[in-house]
Amino acid sequence: MWFYNEEEFDPAELDIEGFAGFVYLITDLENNKKYVGKKHLWTTRKLKPLKGQKRRRTKKSQSDWKDYFGSNEEVKLLVETKGRDRFKREILRLCKTKGEMSYFEMKEQIDREVLFKDDYYNEFIGGKIHSKHLKGI
Repeated sequence: MWFYNEEEFDPAELDIEGFAGFVYLITDLENNKKYVGKKHLWTTRKLKPLKGQKRRRTKKSQSDWKDYFGSNEEVKLLVETKGRDRFKREILRLCKTKGEMSYFEMKEQIDREVLFKDDYYNEFIGGKIHSKHLKGI
């Protein structure tokens, strides 16, 4: 289960159609280590064009965000061996664009100094962000 603003996140209460994804914090409740990341809410697949057409079609569907525990191998291994209940998952910010997600993920990681502290599972910060990605925030 995900938490947002200290409450259980229910996507039915909030129209998630307008959001590309979110920036999150996962906390290991046994040792208080954390992981900051981002997750897309949607995946798109390219489909073959319809008969007689040239343009490819796209299909948008929800990603695996409900069961997601980050991309860190150590966290994924702990979830597999110790169970999901060991972790608390919080949505820090819902984002309308992929660029906004990348920016706020990096901002959270830098503000929290995740690479300098031993109480974070993060081992890498990366991303390219252009000012036009952040228009309208």
